[in-house]
Amino acid sequence: MTGIRVLTGDRPTGPLHIGHYFGSLRNRVRLQGQGADLFVVIADYQVLTDRDVAENLQEYVEELLLDYLAVGIDPAASTIFTHSHVASLNQLLLPLLSLVSVAELRRNPTVKDEIAASRQARVSGLMFTYPVHQAADILFCGADVVPVGQDQLPHLELTRLLARRFNERYGQLFTEPEALLGEAPALLGVDGRKMSKSRENAIALGAGEDETANLIRRAKTDAERVITYEPERRPEVSSLVLLAALCQDRRPEDVAEEVGDGGAGRLKAVVTEALNEHLRPIRARRAELARDRGELRRILCAGNEKANAVADRTLEAVRDRMGMVYS
Repeated sequence: MTGIRVLTGDRPTGPLHIGHYFGSLRNRVRLQGQGADLFVVIADYQVLTDRDVAENLQEYVEELLLDYLAVGIDPAASTIFTHSHVASLNQLLLPLLSLVSVAELRRNPTVKDEIAASRQARVSGLMFTYPVHQAADILFCGADVVPVGQDQLPHLELTRLLARRFNERYGQLFTEPEALLGEAPALLGVDGRKMSKSRENAIALGAGEDETANLIRRAKTDAERVITYEPERRPEVSSLVLLAALCQDRRPEDVAEEVGDGGAGRLKAVVTEALNEHLRPIRARRAELARDRGELRRILCAGNEKANAVADRTLEAVRDRMGMVYS
């Protein structure tokens, strides 16, 4: 991965949880360790896509940064920045919007799904245009690779389309980024539904050990005594088995066999111990970092400064290709 630039990120809408950790954060740290030039966007503007106001934004941005640092994203090796503080990135949205039709934006399946799930009484223009905003995130820094789930592939394909259209219309500039498809583990929330910040069914990375134990104790299982790993037939039990396996770097089938006829109570005890043990050093580092909020601001300022330098160069190149340099 040396010499490869990767773009990834999150919306600051609440604490990151173990689904984020096992699904994407560990992979980001792995890519960083392999020498990838990692750009991580804290997408604060995109918080407004499906809500009227961005509540608790400063707190959520700091908490998100704490999670990044605690799991091992190194600001000396990677660039962590916020949307709202990189003006040239956001200005890039204008020429990119000119390359896509309203009909194409309406057809985006991810946008359709998110509009259906939106809590807003009406859909804002930002909701329709945020796939193009994501394209600006990717193209401004010249990302070669973007880690995505299957549901995000339409966004990346739009980014590739916009890069091609710009290059065809104005001259070669943008590289078409490739998708890095990961097999995110299918961890369910404690209520048996998809783990989500908004559903309050997740275990936050910053949760204490007692809170973690209480949440796992509440986790939905089934009436069968013998524990098996059968994700299709027993999704809730299998999610807990998988969580313990991920923490212990073991096969879930081996964890299930070890618990055997110990039932849900024994399984939850194993998961609690495995998860708390695995997250203990991360949580200790997080608590230590949280003592110096000024350092968090300095890290973010440094990341924003670096991202601005990259974005300014990209926007200047865009202006040059479009014949908009007047000095």
